[in-house]
Amino acid sequence: MTAPVPDAVDELVCSARGCRADATWGVLWNNPRLHTPERRKVWLACDEHREHLRQYLEVRGFLQDVVPVADLERAAP
Repeated sequence: MTAPVPDAVDELVCSARGCRADATWGVLWNNPRLHTPERRKVWLACDEHREHLRQYLEVRGFLQDVVPVADLERAAP
């Protein structure tokens, strides 16, 4: 089995609706009905929205991890 690898990220802007702050966290998630077990989708979060996005995914059983944005692979330009 392949180890989980987060999707590469592009622009480091918070994923919370209406927020344009710099992202400092990657909230990793997986919807088992849609994604293979090793897939890790990434929502980016600023410090203010980290907990809100984490809780949203955790309640739905999708949360996998929260990591510093520096640990994420960047998408090719």
